[in-house]
Amino acid sequence: MRSSTLFRRINRHPAPPRTPRQLIKPRAEVRVPPVDSVVEYGAYIQGRKVDAPGIVEALDLVREHNKTSEDVNAFVWVGLHEPAAPEVEWLSEVFGLHPLSVEDAVKAHQRPKVERYGDSLFMVLKTVAYLDHGQLTAASEIIATGEIMVFLGADFVVTVRHGDHCPLTVVRERLEDQPKLLDRGPAGVLHAIADHVVDQYLQVADLMQLELEDVEATVFADVSSRDINRIYQLKREMLEMKRAVTPLLAPLSALPQRRVIPSEMREYFRDVGDHLSRVCEQVESSNELCSSILQAALARSNALANEDMRKISSWVAILAVPTMIAGVYGMNFDFMPETRQPWGYPAVLAVMVTACVLLHRGFRRNGWL
Repeated sequence: MRSSTLFRRINRHPAPPRTPRQLIKPRAEVRVPPVDSVVEYGAYIQGRKVDAPGIVEALDLVREHNKTSEDVNAFVWVGLHEPAAPEVEWLSEVFGLHPLSVEDAVKAHQRPKVERYGDSLFMVLKTVAYLDHGQLTAASEIIATGEIMVFLGADFVVTVRHGDHCPLTVVRERLEDQPKLLDRGPAGVLHAIADHVVDQYLQVADLMQLELEDVEATVFADVSSRDINRIYQLKREMLEMKRAVTPLLAPLSALPQRRVIPSEMREYFRDVGDHLSRVCEQVESSNELCSSILQAALARSNALANEDMRKISSWVAILAVPTMIAGVYGMNFDFMPETRQPWGYPAVLAVMVTACVLLHRGFRRNGWL
């Protein structure tokens, strides 16, 4: 469906010749139909996909059906992946999208939100994915984020996806296998997309919880600088997920009150909102747990450092006694006690050993060694 024949009717008629007085439009303003960025498109009538030669033909087919039939749930679904600005602008002319929403869809990196423009709805969903990694380091990533923009109208759904993860092919295939779900109209597609994204949140949150449990088990076993770097990296990834999940809670909770959402679909969106609330609570608790683990790891690291300093200080004190005695008797004075006695050398050695043994026993008793 990405071939150049996707829009045969559009390309069949060449553009009219320009007069000398006409100005050539800048390259950025030229509207072109999307080709490479189109993942899939289709017209859905009574829960079944109907083949159409192009997007415009599919839209005309759907609108003609809605005019002549009592069933007005027919719609067009167009899926795009990282389209260019002229392609989205062409779609805005076909479907009547608002320029502000088109600009957000092209630039990406938007905050999760739900906005209404006339009779259409524009929704931004942050997507998250758990990245496989062998060993967590300061440079490794655990969570990858992306975005899904959804344009919702009375007879169309346009999805713009940014990022290589969280494809919507699974959602489309599941809906096509169940015509009753597709017969709910564009609102049913929006619910399926939101439910799919929130399910991804749950999976990633559970995997992050396992990472936290693994780190928590090693905190009091053996803490090193690498362990603290691992915890800090996990803390940073948890904050990234919190920024992706938490802002969606308010817009999704208010979505069932939108007039563009049919009354029979509102309870389904409330169910997705409940799942999102659970995810937000889990992410918040995991974030607090990660902060507690980081503080415990730092405290444990300081405690281990103090313990090492006590051991070093104890051995320094033990070695200071023979060093002091040897220093006194190494001054080479002629008149010093026991220097002329045959038992002087063994006596001094015995005093050194006795003093060291007594100090060692004392430090052991106090827990320094």
